[in-house]
Amino acid sequence: MADIALVDDDKNILASVSMLLEQEGYHVRTFADGASALTALSASPPDLAILDIKMPRMDGLELLRRLRQGADLPVIFLTSKDEEIDELMGLNAGADDYIRKPFSQRLLLERVKAVLRRAEGHKAGAPDGKKEALVRGKLGLDPQRHECTWENKPVRLTVTEFLILQCLAQRPGFVKSRDSLMDAAYDDQVYVDDRTIDSHIKRLRKKFKQVDDSFEAIETLYGVGYRYRET
Repeated sequence: MADIALVDDDKNILASVSMLLEQEGYHVRTFADGASALTALSASPPDLAILDIKMPRMDGLELLRRLRQGADLPVIFLTSKDEEIDELMGLNAGADDYIRKPFSQRLLLERVKAVLRRAEGHKAGAPDGKKEALVRGKLGLDPQRHECTWENKPVRLTVTEFLILQCLAQRPGFVKSRDSLMDAAYDDQVYVDDRTIDSHIKRLRKKFKQVDDSFEAIETLYGVGYRYRET
């Protein structure tokens, strides 16, 4: 089963969540702060990391930034109750999903299974031709290797970002609604709202603009959705 890292300064959450995941057969490593987690996870990256955003010594956002320098591991953020800024910061930082505290164990387990399925399916290659390399103008996507390039320059994407971009680029010029992008990037049993997709699109644009400041290939059609414009 998958190796999961759980990082939270709340001892009760560490105990209850690790017990839940271990009962499902997962191997769980727990850490009480981001600084101690960074050393261990950099040396041996997990299959999935569950990170609290607000922690002493090093918060979850900084931990994610540093971990992503060495590996594109899937990440679920735990965010504070009713604090939307935490949620948006987490998504903009490149998290694959988020869960608000307090959360039900059933919800957490569903999200963990969904993110792991997406990551594993992405590595194995999707059916129906979606695993084939795709070239759209300056954009290159290789699902088999999880590689994305723009003008032959690498662009590092999370699994969720890659799946959303792949969905858009498969049919340039065609508008994709937020619902269709959700279906492409998330498990059917996992609910996400419109703002989640919008945050991932914002993050995609930011990453491409770091490579090419004139990047405008992802267009917004307000009230309708998004489309990829081949350049």
